[in-house]
Amino acid sequence: MMNMASVSVTNPVQSPLRTSRISSLYLSPIKISPTSVALKSRSVPSRASTSAGLAFSPLPENVITRKNKSTVDTFPHKLFLGFSALDQRLRRRGSAELSLVTAAAADADGREIEISDKPKSFGERFPFIITGFFFFMWYFLNVIFNILNKKVYNYFPYPYFVSVIHLLVGVVYCLVSWTVGLPKRAPINKELLLVLTPVAFCHALGHVMSNVSFAAVAVSFTHTIKALEPFFNAAASQFILGQQIPLSLWLSLAPVVIGVSMASLTELSFNWTGFVSAMISNIAFTYRSIYSKKAMTGMDSTNVYAYISIIALLVCIPPALIIEGPKLLQHGFQDAIAQVGLYKFISDLFLIGLFYHLYNQLATNTLERVAPLTHAVGNVLKRVFVIGFSIVVFGNKISTQTGIGTAIAIAGVAMYSLIKANIEEEKRAAAASAAGGAASS
Repeated sequence: MMNMASVSVTNPVQSPLRTSRISSLYLSPIKISPTSVALKSRSVPSRASTSAGLAFSPLPENVITRKNKSTVDTFPHKLFLGFSALDQRLRRRGSAELSLVTAAAADADGREIEISDKPKSFGERFPFIITGFFFFMWYFLNVIFNILNKKVYNYFPYPYFVSVIHLLVGVVYCLVSWTVGLPKRAPINKELLLVLTPVAFCHALGHVMSNVSFAAVAVSFTHTIKALEPFFNAAASQFILGQQIPLSLWLSLAPVVIGVSMASLTELSFNWTGFVSAMISNIAFTYRSIYSKKAMTGMDSTNVYAYISIIALLVCIPPALIIEGPKLLQHGFQDAIAQVGLYKFISDLFLIGLFYHLYNQLATNTLERVAPLTHAVGNVLKRVFVIGFSIVVFGNKISTQTGIGTAIAIAGVAMYSLIKANIEEEKRAAAASAAGGAASS
């Protein structure tokens, strides 16, 4: 009868499995006993032979314990097979525990895939909650900003100066953030400054004109007029940038134009200053979008917005001093302080500036977390929230035709946003498919 000693350990035992490679798993628990074994195997190439399969070698004799040898003596015709790539042996470490080893798997091509046992954060486990929080804060800050901003204009009707305060508070916020390194300030040179200046100028003009409209008419009416911004964007893309706009996009803009026209004809707070200022704001933000596409600097959005805010502040200061400076010095500040007090006056200006900066920053952060389609829908809903809350808070009376026109305009913006987002997604998918095909060839 053959015993274990007569078995040669040099001749491998052939397995009938016909495969070119075999994958395995590194197993390493956090705490294991000294008698546990950590297994590690590599990809095993196929043998170049017509009858060759996977080759396995018996477990070396120095790994077989006495108990195993007695078992072999009992069953002399059975062999203990071990992987030929076994490179770790049983080690006795007394009472010491093995250190943590990250688990890893090897795929069919021999590449290792890391499997981290590090516990996931709350945001990684529940991303939808974090995204929902971003949307909530974006809406909340935007609604609070519009309400407080209009309340300030009720006792301090100086939109040029208030626009400067908005940007000033945002710039101070950015400077403090840079000081503490959240985020780290990106360097800027003369070339970048020249590229960002047109964007900042359009941003300043659009912001000031929006505030002039907010001060002149109801908040709900200003936002209804600003719903025309997609129309101006499409027109600029078609006739200035030379981009072909699909017919479906143009058709979706028809309800926007009709709805705004209906709302404007019967708006109780209508005046030409508010209407024209909102239209100029639409045009300015349209050109801001055009120049932003030409100003792709590679800088992160937070730093870009900070530099744009600084330049826009410098642009807004001169007209504020020229147009409203004398009135402010004569009676503007005194009248405001007499109505609400110095502390409330200063705190209101600070809060609206802070809310203005934060809601714009959150809008950018939300866009980075979701698809363009989701962000487009969220932007439309945000306008609905602002219009609805402003009507409730300020008790603005609107006619039936104004309400219907506003609803039609918002519906048109929603259709436009959905169609445009779908077109952008199709373009990205086509570009990714083309890039993948080029890489594979």
